[in-house]
Amino acid sequence: MISAPDFKKYKDDNKPISMVTCYDHWSAKIIDQTDIDVVLVGDSVSMVMHGHANTTGADLDMMRLHVAAVKKGLTKKFLIADMPFLAHRKGLDRLMDAVDIIVKAGAQAVKIEGANGHVELISHIVNSGVPVMGHLGLTPQSINQLGGYKVQGKENAQAEQLLNDAKKLEQAGVFGLVLELVPAQLAKKITDELSIPTIGIGAGPHTSGQVLVLHDLLGMDDEFKPKFLRTYLNGHELIKDALNNYNKDVKANSFPSIEESF
Repeated sequence: MISAPDFKKYKDDNKPISMVTCYDHWSAKIIDQTDIDVVLVGDSVSMVMHGHANTTGADLDMMRLHVAAVKKGLTKKFLIADMPFLAHRKGLDRLMDAVDIIVKAGAQAVKIEGANGHVELISHIVNSGVPVMGHLGLTPQSINQLGGYKVQGKENAQAEQLLNDAKKLEQAGVFGLVLELVPAQLAKKITDELSIPTIGIGAGPHTSGQVLVLHDLLGMDDEFKPKFLRTYLNGHELIKDALNNYNKDVKANSFPSIEESF
């Protein structure tokens, strides 16, 4: 199983890191039997599992619940959890209480979005014994401030700021950095200038690894088709067909059969 210190070794050995989101016990059990390296209980759970419009709907109770469920299904995977919206902006004591809750629920590391105002907090968390992953580019918790899901770092000044922020986060002690929706060449530059690995989502092929939402790569939402997404299953149609076949068998009195009865 990969651990936080292994992330840098993976980069040094030029070994790409695969990461997927997971929100519940049954899918965690499946992922645990795969070659996937890392599992993320993302705050995207608020959208995927609870129907919120964005990730700000995730709170500490929601994250704790899903982290605990996922952890019960994992035996061989490194588990990271997002710190929910504003959990790290309410003072150091409340931040550490939140980290304590997430870690005791089963997370082996936490992920925090952004750098501005977070560098000293991240350093404190790391020095307290909890690994932290950073997240730059599109930071979904700031979606209302950003004005939508837009590529970040296209302008020179913004690109330079992202590079500087990445270096600050590395100095603060993060073991890895998610880069979301940034130009591929900028992601490459950041990756090349850091000693820690970068994990891309919509950041091109030059990062140290990739992360996707499990439900997206399985094609569970037939209306969600962003440019960066590659689907590996038509899950929406497969599940719909399975349910319709079950319905058909029930209506035809062919399920259950005598062999399926006691």
